[in-house]
Amino acid sequence: MAYFELSRRDINVLEKIKDPESDPSLLVQVDATLPKDPHISDPEEYQKISQQERDIIVSIQELEMRQTRQQSSGAANIDIVAEYRNCVSRLGQLIQEHPQYASARNNRAQALRRLYGDAMLVADAPESLLALLHEADDAERLEAAKTALGDLDHAISLLTPKVAYSRLHPQVARTLSNAHTQRAAIYLMTSKLMGSKPASVDAARPEASWLKLEFEERASRDFAMGGRYGNEIAKGLAVSTNPTAKLCGQMVREAMKKEYGPGFAS
Repeated sequence: MAYFELSRRDINVLEKIKDPESDPSLLVQVDATLPKDPHISDPEEYQKISQQERDIIVSIQELEMRQTRQQSSGAANIDIVAEYRNCVSRLGQLIQEHPQYASARNNRAQALRRLYGDAMLVADAPESLLALLHEADDAERLEAAKTALGDLDHAISLLTPKVAYSRLHPQVARTLSNAHTQRAAIYLMTSKLMGSKPASVDAARPEASWLKLEFEERASRDFAMGGRYGNEIAKGLAVSTNPTAKLCGQMVREAMKKEYGPGFAS
C-alpha cells in the first residue's frame, strides 16, 4: 500500500471540494469561556431562559417515548398531536418573551418539522411516516412552513458572526449547525418532490420563486454551513447534494490516482 503526505494547500483544496463554501481563513473557533448566547450575557438570565426551554424539550421527548412504547406494545395510540401543538405554543410564548433567544427558534422549527414533515413546502406531497399530521389543510401548512423557515432564518441571523475569525461558544456553534442543517433538510425534500410545479410557500418568502435546482443548491449550501459549524453528516450531505462538487470530486480522485497510484484509493 502506498503512503503519502498531503501539504496544507492540498488539504485545503480537498476541503473545498467536500465543502463548496469552504474557506480555510474562516474556520470556526470555539471558546467555552464566551457567553452561551451572544444576546444574553447575564449567566443567571441565560440559565433561567434555557431552563424554561429545557422543560419544554423534556415534554417533547416524553411524548416521543410514549408514542414509541405504544407502538412497540401494540396498544391503541393516544393522539399526541394536541400535546405537540401545546409544546409549540409554549416555545412561541418563550420566543415572544425573549425574541433574541435563537435556540428556542431552532427548537420550534424542529417541532414544526415533526408535526408537518420536511415536505411542508410541497402541496399534495406524499404522506410521510415521520410527520404526525397527515390531513393539515393548505392554509395551516403554509403558516407552519412560514413560521419554521422564519425561525431558522432568524436563528441563523442572530448567531452568525459578523466578523471573520470570531470565536463562538460551543452551544452557539451547535445551534447554528442545527439551524442550517434543518433548513437544508426542508430544501432538499422540496427539491425531490416539487417536480415541475413551483413550491407551495407564502408569497412573501424568497423560496416562492425558486426552481428545483435552486432548492437543491441552497440545500447543499446549508448542509455545508451545518458541517462547518460541527455536523460531519451535514458536511457529507453537502457534497452528495451538489452536482458540481460531485463532478469535481470525481475528477480530482482520478487525477490523484494517476499521481499517487492505486494506493490512493485505499
